[in-house]
This record gives sequence, structure tokens and C-alpha cells, in this order.
Amino acid sequence: GLAADHRPCGPAPDDQAAEGHLADIHDLGELRAAVTALKAGGERVAMVPTMGALHDGHLTLVREAKRHAAHVLVSIFVNPLQFGPKEDFKRYPRPLREDREKAESAGADLLWTPAAEEMYSAPYRTFIEVEALGRRWEGASRPGHFRGVATVVAKLLQVVRPDRLYLGQKDYQQS
Repeated sequence: GLAADHRPCGPAPDDQAAEGHLADIHDLGELRAAVTALKAGGERVAMVPTMGALHDGHLTLVREAKRHAAHVLVSIFVNPLQFGPKEDFKRYPRPLREDREKAESAGADLLWTPAAEEMYSAPYRTFIEVEALGRRWEGASRPGHFRGVATVVAKLLQVVRPDRLYLGQKDYQQS
């Protein structure tokens, strides 16, 4: 995985996180408050962004993040902007209960599962275009995909502002 250092912002941990249970956060305000509270104590927050359907690779990233930060946030967001016209967004697997259990067992403290409407309020008009890179590799075979990836990664980083970010090796182009 890739670890990238970032700085600031912060939320407040809910009581469950303080007791060693996974805090389940859905809305942006609650997330910001939780991260702000954690960072106010000077502790590091690491993030593992995912689209869910967690597997051993994701869990390895969570465990590695836990080695380097006091708190690990796992986001699960099936990003509609990453799906092309021939890809079925609606059929993408969403085993949230199993994902929650896996994330907690790997050491995650916070699970953030935002709704698409919260991430992209209508009418959404701001996108990240990475010109040359977005036309290579996966971007070449999936038009619009990299625009969606770059946009959501920028949004996730801006909202969470983690001290460390963990991406899998398959996400080389994202990093």
C-alpha cells in the first residue's frame, strides 16, 4: 500500500470508538466533528478509502494504517462517477454488514459510509480532470472513469484530511 502524509482538520470520536468499537458515521458534519476531536488530542488519523466489498488487501491496509496512527478511518463509498455507461453501478456489491465486521476486526475505529447525494449535491458541477494521466492505463479503456476517481479522492481527502492515506497497489494510478 501507499502511505501519504497529509495534515489537519479534525472530528470527535463517538463513545463507541472510545470503547474500542467501530463508530459508524454517515453524515459529513458528524465525520468532521469526529475527526476534529481525534486530532485535537494530537493523535494521528489514517484513512483507507474503499468502495466496499472488503477483501484481504483492504484489511492488510487497515492493519498497516493501525501500526502508524492512533485511529483508522475506513470509508466505503460506491462512487457513481467511476462507472461508465457499460458498467452496472446498481449491481456493484454492497455487503455493508460484512464489511463493517471485517473493518472492525482489522482494527478500524471509524467507518464512514456517505450517501452519493451528500458527496455530490445536485447539480454537481465541479470535477477533477487529470489530462494526460487520465487518458492512460485504466483511463484509456474506461472513458470518464479517472475523472470520477480523481474527483472523489480529492473530495475524500478534503473532507477527512487524514495524516496518512493508504491505497492498495491496484490503485497505482490514483496515487
